[in-house]
Amino acid sequence: MKSEPRTTSDHNKLLDKRVTREFPKAELHRHLEGTFSLKTLHEIATRNRLGLPADFAEFKSRVQFPKDSEPDFLKFLSYFKNDWYRSLEDVEQITYHSVKEFADDGLFYIEVRFSPEHFAYYNNFDRLEVTKLVVDAGKAAAEEIGCEVRYLITFNRMKQDQYEMIELYRSLLSLELPEIVGIDLAGDEINYPPELFTEFFATVNRDGVYRSTIHAGEVSGADQIWRSLKSLGASRIGHGTSIIHDPELQQFVTEAGIVLEQCITSNFQTGSWVDERNHPLGHLYRSGVPVSINSDDPFIQDTDLTDDYIKAVEYFDLTTDDLVKLNETTLNGAFVSDVERGRLIEEFHRRLKSFREKHDL
Repeated sequence: MKSEPRTTSDHNKLLDKRVTREFPKAELHRHLEGTFSLKTLHEIATRNRLGLPADFAEFKSRVQFPKDSEPDFLKFLSYFKNDWYRSLEDVEQITYHSVKEFADDGLFYIEVRFSPEHFAYYNNFDRLEVTKLVVDAGKAAAEEIGCEVRYLITFNRMKQDQYEMIELYRSLLSLELPEIVGIDLAGDEINYPPELFTEFFATVNRDGVYRSTIHAGEVSGADQIWRSLKSLGASRIGHGTSIIHDPELQQFVTEAGIVLEQCITSNFQTGSWVDERNHPLGHLYRSGVPVSINSDDPFIQDTDLTDDYIKAVEYFDLTTDDLVKLNETTLNGAFVSDVERGRLIEEFHRRLKSFREKHDL
């Protein structure tokens, strides 16, 4: 897949964050727990007397992965905490203000994933109440900024076995929330392989209410991606960087239209792919493999989705037309009906037209 010819002027425009921030974006892989509004989190930490600095700049340095730090997976994980919340109002507040900030990234459609366990664990809140609260708060914020938000429920390999997952999944179904469209399996890929969760995903696939995306091939080999597709019936793959070593798998996902949710900055910080300039996303896109650009955990990373777009433009010499194709691929991989997909693609091109006219791109 070749890019359209571009001028140096156009390229420089896309490297300007003020411009690329306004490019209309769709995203498939972002964790709510990793995308918090920093200002709101500081307010919650201060109110709940969590022992963190009152000074905002010092607070920021304590809760985010340093941009100048070497890759460090364990250090990265240490920034995820589940003891921020002392009330359901805290959960509602952080959700609402975090979703409001999606507008700053030019997002018009996003599938954001969250774990009810994360928000409920410290106080043993009711998982169903937390789930409904997150969806309702996010919906209210999304309507204010003109962004459509759907939700994936994250199940963590290390926190529950598959039978506990089935029990929670059945309870979530009873909520009948149309905004929830999928299931995400996250956590330790190495010590908790796909075979431990076959009954859970057989249940999900048999019911046919939600589609699924599996974190695979981030710190494991391409074989884990194969097994996630074959054993669990994954509709998408989270990260999937190790697919770069398996041409047969690349052909398989291309023919099947299975989108890889790739995250350049996150992969660097965790150490799963430290050579950003040669991140697999560039080669895979050029080869016609369906990939999308995602932010993963922008709050933890001290970054945003626009930063990943700029990296992709700089490292892989992408044009505006390339960004258009990547977003069309993203929308084709969204867990929505064909009617909704058509409407979203139409809305994307409407916003794209305004962007091109404003910036002459």
